[in-house]
Amino acid sequence: MKDVTVVVGSGSIGQAIARRISSGRHVVLADLHRDKAEQAAGILELAGFETSVVTVDVSDRESVRSLIEAAEKIGPLLSLVQAAGVSPSQAPVETILKVDLYGTAMLLEEFGQRVARGGSGIVISSQSGHRMPALTAEQDRQLATNPADTLLALPFVHEIDDTLLAYQMSKRCNSLRVRGEAMRWGARGARINAISPGIIITPLAYDELNGERAAFYRAMLSSAPAGRAGTPDEVAALAALISGAEGGYITGSDFLIDGGATARFFYGQ
Repeated sequence: MKDVTVVVGSGSIGQAIARRISSGRHVVLADLHRDKAEQAAGILELAGFETSVVTVDVSDRESVRSLIEAAEKIGPLLSLVQAAGVSPSQAPVETILKVDLYGTAMLLEEFGQRVARGGSGIVISSQSGHRMPALTAEQDRQLATNPADTLLALPFVHEIDDTLLAYQMSKRCNSLRVRGEAMRWGARGARINAISPGIIITPLAYDELNGERAAFYRAMLSSAPAGRAGTPDEVAALAALISGAEGGYITGSDFLIDGGATARFFYGQ
């Protein structure tokens, strides 16, 4: 049996992380769209990795459990990369909350009961979670620790009617959720963290940079301290650090990697 890396969401960032952390392992690529997972698997296989493909709906608990069972037949679950999600331009409020907020929280609950000792998890969140106004301490606690099945009924979540706010709330929850889950994962000798990227050059980013809001996104990049977008490999380098032995003391944390765009957003020059 081989140790297993499970990548949920087979886009550019998930693939880049898998390449950095999965030498000698079997990579399970899980996606709602099987063709996308198969395409990613083909790319990784050409780079020397063993792969499997599983169709999964991250908003459905039984689907996630089936994914875990399929992965465990291959070997111990050593790494989880949760990179699945939808953006404000891709889906309505209900779908964003169900996939990005509930889906991630539920996924961490399920994997937190099965991850192998010495394992680690990475949640790909977003800089958007850092741009929303502060919540109360009690709201933060609820997003971090309430059972996943109760999250969508929270009044400050249920009343959202704007796609951008739904996305920001979901990503804020992702960042907080790794704190709450750190105890569950720690009891199994495993760690869980989040990464909140800014604009990273992916196919979706290309669409945004050339779409209706292109001027907004290009201005964000040009005014940020770094003056450019990031790359999937830069996110993967951070993921490798906090997932590996050198990051052994890191758990329950969220890492903002946005070229200083959020600093510019709040504090200007």
